[in-house]
Amino acid sequence: MPPIGEVARVFLRLGLTSFGGPAAHIAMMEDELVRRRQWLPREEFLDLLGATHLIPGPNSTELAIHLGHRRAGWPGLLVAGVCFIVPAMLLTLAAAWAYVRFGTLPQAGALLYGVKPVILAVVLQALWGLGKTALTTRPRIAVAIGAAVASALGVNELLILAVSGAALAAWLRARSAPASGSTLVLAPFALHGATVVTASVPFSLGGLFLFFLKVGSVLFGSGYVLLAFLRADLVEHWGWLTEAQLLDAVAVGQFTPGPVFTTATFIGYLVGGTPGAGLATLGIFLPAFVFVALSGPLVPRLRKSRTAGAVLDGVNAASLALMAVVTWQLGRAALVDGWTVALAVAGAALLLRWRVNSAWLVLGGAAAGLLLAW
Repeated sequence: MPPIGEVARVFLRLGLTSFGGPAAHIAMMEDELVRRRQWLPREEFLDLLGATHLIPGPNSTELAIHLGHRRAGWPGLLVAGVCFIVPAMLLTLAAAWAYVRFGTLPQAGALLYGVKPVILAVVLQALWGLGKTALTTRPRIAVAIGAAVASALGVNELLILAVSGAALAAWLRARSAPASGSTLVLAPFALHGATVVTASVPFSLGGLFLFFLKVGSVLFGSGYVLLAFLRADLVEHWGWLTEAQLLDAVAVGQFTPGPVFTTATFIGYLVGGTPGAGLATLGIFLPAFVFVALSGPLVPRLRKSRTAGAVLDGVNAASLALMAVVTWQLGRAALVDGWTVALAVAGAALLLRWRVNSAWLVLGGAAAGLLLAW
């Protein structure tokens, strides 16, 4: 199969089965593309993962775009991102239609009951493999421990990443004489500007698109940060949504596979129908393609610079620490009784002993959850 066809098929499948949030998405990509298909070495995968934390937008979607570019060039960049986003967008659109038509959300509790435990096994395996590659020195291990503690205490994720990268760079400079030449400084890409839509402007499709374009251009952090960002404008300032509608929109983004940012699809449909859903989705994801296209060629150059490479190593270590904290939180939410513990253990055994594809594990977990509920 040509590379572009392989990219489309792989990311369509990942987009349909990647439940569990960004940590789970990243783990499934590592399992499928590093361990099984060997598209790239684990070290390069870690560098791309670290680079996604230095730009705004959804990390796992940006990682998918990076991986598509690495495999099939510029066409791969577009195809990977689109194929990863579209399944979640269509499922979210269907959920929004049902919500408007019947006034309630589709019931997905039984589905997630079985999916979350097996996802936990996939994420733990990825953390173990990536940790063996990224945490190879005592300073990196120390940075990872510090980042995990800071994250558990509620410190801002972007601050943790910045301090972790700076700490390893400072340690490197303390051990060696300063290199000659200019110093390469890493800074997150961000597009800052005035709010495009204001309270005095009535709802319009153009305004909806520009609002989500702004969100995708400046937002760092998790889905909870997205919730706060959307609430400030859509609920409090403009009154386009009610509080309950916004919470339902974020819930749909959480229980559908693929990017959590498809919350925008749900909101777009509520306020602007199918055209609104399409424009909101385009607006929030478009910056991710632009930022990856701009930053992707810089990643190999960063690795060649000792100082920038040390910063990237620090960001990689902190990224794994953040994933570990999210995994701990996922475990507390997923392992609620004997059945879920058994599903997690069975998933780990199938993954480690028989190397079952993580996508099949997710589908099996979903079937088990539905069966147990029935």
